[in-house]
Amino acid sequence: MSYFITIEGTDGAGKSTQLNWVADMLTDKNIEFVVTREPGGTVLGESLRELILSREKISITPLSQLLLMFAARAQHIQEVIQPALDSGKWVVCDRFTDASYAYQGAAGGLGMDVVSAIESLVHGELQPDLTILLDVSVEIGEARIAKRSESSDRFEKLETEKKKKIRKTYLDRCLLYPDRIKRIDASKDISGVKTQIEQILEPLLP
Repeated sequence: MSYFITIEGTDGAGKSTQLNWVADMLTDKNIEFVVTREPGGTVLGESLRELILSREKISITPLSQLLLMFAARAQHIQEVIQPALDSGKWVVCDRFTDASYAYQGAAGGLGMDVVSAIESLVHGELQPDLTILLDVSVEIGEARIAKRSESSDRFEKLETEKKKKIRKTYLDRCLLYPDRIKRIDASKDISGVKTQIEQILEPLLP
């Protein structure tokens, strides 16, 4: 049986590190899987990622951001996610639609209803089977980002109050969908976070 797993979290929560560990865990279990990301995952998606995240000189309104995100997502679902699931492979995705609720819906001020309407159009009944929410305080996330050598992207540079809205929306959705979204205390060390994720993934593993 294939599973669609997404990894979400505020900036600085350690998504990339933990996503790599999830991939290693599935490899050890001889599970066929695809690792992908949003925005991205396709030629179109990666081009839009560059436009949305990196080209800061280009002004993009929250609504434009949302539409670009879902344009990339529509292509991603049709070209990568659904074919992989249909072939029996697991899909592990760095962010999905929960991020749109947090970043454009909350921080961007568009509201949840706007995101929900486009979500229904783009992927209808398709939802992740499991969403791992890596949660840290905004202060810890900002401190981690400050230590990185690479430059920050458009969202990592958001003001603190918007980041607090993003985190709150993630936590609210965790309460709304407790069977799907599992919160991980990502303020712990890497080993502590891995242990929490392992406990969540264990029931799905053969």
